[in-house]
Amino acid sequence: MKDLSKSNLGLSPDTLAAQGLGWEDAETGAVIPPVHLSTTFARDDQYQLPTHRVYARDGAASLDQAEAMISAFEQAQEAMVFASGLAACMAPFHALQPGDRVVAQSGIYFGVPTWLDEFGDAQGLEVVFVPGGDEPALLAAIAAAATALVWIENPSNPLMDVTDITAVAEATHRAGGVLCVDSTTATPVHCQPLTLGADIVVHSATKYLNGHSDLLAGALATRVQTDFWERIRRHRYLTGPLSGGFDLHLLVRGMRTLYLRVERQSANALAIAEFLEAHPKVARVRYPGLPSHPRHALAARQMQRGFGGLLSFHPKGGRDGALAAANALQVIIRATSLGGVESLVEHRHSVEPPGSGVPDDLLRLSVGIESAEDLIADLDRALAQL
Repeated sequence: MKDLSKSNLGLSPDTLAAQGLGWEDAETGAVIPPVHLSTTFARDDQYQLPTHRVYARDGAASLDQAEAMISAFEQAQEAMVFASGLAACMAPFHALQPGDRVVAQSGIYFGVPTWLDEFGDAQGLEVVFVPGGDEPALLAAIAAAATALVWIENPSNPLMDVTDITAVAEATHRAGGVLCVDSTTATPVHCQPLTLGADIVVHSATKYLNGHSDLLAGALATRVQTDFWERIRRHRYLTGPLSGGFDLHLLVRGMRTLYLRVERQSANALAIAEFLEAHPKVARVRYPGLPSHPRHALAARQMQRGFGGLLSFHPKGGRDGALAAANALQVIIRATSLGGVESLVEHRHSVEPPGSGVPDDLLRLSVGIESAEDLIADLDRALAQL
């Protein structure tokens, strides 16, 4: 592939995304690079490599464009793509040393606290959990002792708590640690945590970056290259959690429409959140774009171009009311995951492990790009049956 270096022209991220940073196939001039499926690369008659690539586990031909796009979106020095969002999440923890102290929020994407709870001790980590939404407790936990890594999710999934990234970054750096921010729900369209002081930003690229519910992928992006970042790279090389060529092609394809999709999803989500908040059959709506959200002002400072396509709400009637409302939906699909072009609803308490803290009357709604009017009408019909 040929890099036309459009990322250096001062173009908006919308343009960079739509044109894939301006990469084209050097041999044919095709504006869509080919799908590279090869796992190995030929050497010349001197047994030298014409490129740096030896084997797909450390040099898949399609990695370059995907990682360059994510770096540009996040204003990062470098990015790494993984075979799933969970593989990306776990990589920083695997790069830690036995005895390292970790402070992590609970009430976030359940895979991270579940792994820390089940395997943190075996890896020799000292893990301190702090309830999501309790920022004073988080800052106090970070300051209590030398801390190697702090993990937050912003906004959190599915409780939609908002954390002051800059304040947590400053506390983390005073404690000698690295701040990782899972920004899957915000997307780089709405927030770039690295510009707010975070060290590493994390994405389940399965979700909004890909946006079409047909790919598993994850990504990390770093503000600066450090020894810790290189340990993560070494971990990826030695454990092999990498996507194949076709998956990387799908990821790049999805990211070309990222800004267009996410702005539509966010506009739809705000309209739906406002509708639900005014509905007599809804007890509570969790969405940072609503003035009623306890940290709406902070969200407005940290985010731009909207507040994301994810929200949660509590229909009246407790668990039974939530399940009845979900079952009555005809347009919005009952399914796991988020970030796709189609709208999905999930009763998170039914799928999370015991003790996760997710209320049993909560429905998580991943808003797609459909007509907002159609989605609101579907919700209205479902809630009317309560």
